[in-house]
Amino acid sequence: MYYDLPEHYLADRYKAIGQYLGERFGADVEAHVAVKDVGTPDIDFAKKIPRHGNFTPLCKSHGEIATELIQLFLDQPDPDTLLGLAAYCRPRLNPELFQYCLCVALQHRDDSRDVPIPMAIETFPQKFVDATVLSELREEANAVEQGNRISIEVPPNFTADDREPEQKVAYFREDIGFNLHHWHWHLVYPPFGPRSVVDKDRHGELFYYMHTQMLAHYNNNRFCNGLERVVPLENLRETIKVAYFPKLMNGSVNRTYPARYENMTLKDVNRDDFFLFLTVEDQEIFLKRITAAIDAGFVELPDGSKQSLKNKKGIDTLGNIIESSALSVNDFYGNVHNDVHMLLSFIHDPEGLYMESYGVMADTSISARDPIFFRWHTMIDELCWRHKNTLDPYAEKDLLFLGVEVIQLQTLLQGTGPAPRENTLMTFWQRTQFNLGTGLDFNPTGDSFVTFTHLQHTPFTFRLQVRNSFSSPRQGTVRLYLIPTTDADGSNLGLKDRRRYAMELDSFKVVLQPGLTNIVRRSENSSVTIPYERTFRNIQQSALTGDQGFRFCNCGWPDHLLIPKGTPTGTNYDLFAMVSDYDKDFVLNFDENLNCNDSHSFCGLRDAKYPDAQNMGFPLDRKFPLEVKELDDFVKKYPNMRSTKVQIKFTNTVIART
Repeated sequence: MYYDLPEHYLADRYKAIGQYLGERFGADVEAHVAVKDVGTPDIDFAKKIPRHGNFTPLCKSHGEIATELIQLFLDQPDPDTLLGLAAYCRPRLNPELFQYCLCVALQHRDDSRDVPIPMAIETFPQKFVDATVLSELREEANAVEQGNRISIEVPPNFTADDREPEQKVAYFREDIGFNLHHWHWHLVYPPFGPRSVVDKDRHGELFYYMHTQMLAHYNNNRFCNGLERVVPLENLRETIKVAYFPKLMNGSVNRTYPARYENMTLKDVNRDDFFLFLTVEDQEIFLKRITAAIDAGFVELPDGSKQSLKNKKGIDTLGNIIESSALSVNDFYGNVHNDVHMLLSFIHDPEGLYMESYGVMADTSISARDPIFFRWHTMIDELCWRHKNTLDPYAEKDLLFLGVEVIQLQTLLQGTGPAPRENTLMTFWQRTQFNLGTGLDFNPTGDSFVTFTHLQHTPFTFRLQVRNSFSSPRQGTVRLYLIPTTDADGSNLGLKDRRRYAMELDSFKVVLQPGLTNIVRRSENSSVTIPYERTFRNIQQSALTGDQGFRFCNCGWPDHLLIPKGTPTGTNYDLFAMVSDYDKDFVLNFDENLNCNDSHSFCGLRDAKYPDAQNMGFPLDRKFPLEVKELDDFVKKYPNMRSTKVQIKFTNTVIART
């Protein structure tokens, strides 16, 4: 497709050769789109971020500029005018600022809700793939006709060798699908922006829950690889022992992302080029204020009044404060989550002495590749769990579903013959190809594939048998969690840690007929995940007419990481199931098979309330009564709950995706 631009839209460098460019790039293109002339919009405010500089929404000054640009895109009266404005902005603004703001606006306009948004790996492939691989791709594309090109291998571990213990879980941290999930979640739930964009139902609670689940998955994968749980970054003045060398290109400035060396410490950041002035002491003060508010059970509002945290909405208020999003009730508590991200991202050059840009911790598309991401988010998680532990345990009336009993709970592997294996889950390595052709600028057109290796599991089904003792049908919510039993060295985990590291696997509505109801649920239908095709979908394919699967629905945990790696001999877990009373859970009617509703656990529903009245993580998000010492003590009290032992076995083989 070729866009015919008004002459004055061209950057000054190209105005004199506009006709030549049109003949060179548009002559052989059948589809031409005439771009509407919207005049000369005032975008000087956005030019404060240099075109060949860096942009990050985690930087407050950048967030304020992004807010204004997003609003400008939202204010356009129709798609043609929006296209005209976007075409004018693109050659004049920082490409990452432009892409971020346009993507956010497209997702929140009624007339563009079905426009497929390119994934970050399609527009900025250098952020996800070793630069040497991109060089090989370009060489292949230039030398070989499309039909004869080969796929270029992305090394599974290219940031460190096996002498670095943290490299044992690099497959998780550096997984492309995992990082795309984190990037896309922050597009859907940006910390800054127009109120209509930021103010989504339970934004703060989702910030807490999505990240605490990320940490649960990460820690469980650490245990499988003999690594201890993540230690929180509680002391902002400590020496950070673990280094990280990303080896990725920052395309905006055509440099590699800076490394963080061993044994570095945080310093105050004074960067005129980012309008950024942060002190470590300020963040310590804000953390103390937040901790004091949690312990007191309330936060202070700007007018001096108090807002209680000791209720179901407390975690939402706290999440907005910690992030800190534009929904924070009081600037008194700072901007601690984002600001410490920025402090960590400039640890190598806090005053710009060496004119280096930020590290990966300032980029939501790749920040989770760095081990320090998990240490900082574990500190954030400590604050949220500190609050949760101030709440009373759930009462019997909250947990009991009278007349409903879970009789049986098991898992069965799919496609494993006439006698599928029961309560044993299998993981392995999978080789997958992805087309990066759209992200290689100034290269011959056509497909350019890379091949990468990632964790995968054999599909499985959950099977439950539930008895309804009443004479009429009843509606329930099935909640499924995978709960670890041991840590890295095989020691039994305490109940507090088992709750904290529980991984939500699914949540869905069921109708229970009188008597016995047999429930069969496939793992790929999980309310947590999106399938491979939506994690790694290609923008050219997504533009096909009527391709409903490639719309907005890219927010969700990647299906291939639904369960942790396990071990060759098998790692033991408890599969926990609860059928709760849907009348108590009900918020709104929705169909999980429509639009983007199938991954609502971490992403909510588009333009609607979160579809569950219970707190996220229910019923494991609160401490148990003192008399409950083990999970079995909790389960035995309630017939509508059940747990069963399952095992995850890892096979160290690589299977190509078919």
